[in-house]
Amino acid sequence: MKHAVVLLSGGLDSATTLAIARSRSYETYALSFDYGQRHQRELESAKRIAKSLGSKEHRIIKIDNQIFAGSALTDDVDVPKSRSEEEIGSGIPPTYVPARNTIFLAHALAWAETIPAGHIFIGANAIDYSGYPDCRPEFIALFEMLANVATKAGAEGARIQIHAPLIKLSKAEIVRKAVELEVDLSLTHSCYDPTPDGRACGKCDSCQLRLKGFREAGVTDPIKYAAE
Repeated sequence: MKHAVVLLSGGLDSATTLAIARSRSYETYALSFDYGQRHQRELESAKRIAKSLGSKEHRIIKIDNQIFAGSALTDDVDVPKSRSEEEIGSGIPPTYVPARNTIFLAHALAWAETIPAGHIFIGANAIDYSGYPDCRPEFIALFEMLANVATKAGAEGARIQIHAPLIKLSKAEIVRKAVELEVDLSLTHSCYDPTPDGRACGKCDSCQLRLKGFREAGVTDPIKYAAE
């Protein structure tokens, strides 16, 4: 059986990516991170999703949030709310976390060598997204090159592949894929700034992109929102 490490944040995209890996007959090892993000609610979602989708193992790695200072997700910076589609798609927002996907993929790469697993899945998306530079196809391609020159496995000819199956899909297409693969979407959490009781704010960039995807897919979003 093929083995794969899957980055799992607890959101719609990563849950769908985990389901895709499973549908391709990989034995999956889910990897999540506690990096001081204000939306800790997502880690509870990640635990439930990993269990629901039958991951062989699920690990949560703690990273000191001091290296991620300055982001609206880790620091005392306001999360942008009620932005237009044009604003969301323009520039890099304050919710960008410095080098986050590079750091996450590096951890995934180390675990993949240990398992061993020749495949890493990430739910990066470059269509309906917030403009993060580490969600682009060129980043994924270059990290795969790095993985194959910087590891014992790569040096010995055991090729490591980085899969980003959602990279060119719209959010609506991702929702449809999740439904097709029978992902329990009620377990997912995408909000950058949830309420104390865990409801999504409905106004941050991530909520707006999620709601747009469900609306365009003609699917009802099963999670609860503070702002209907």
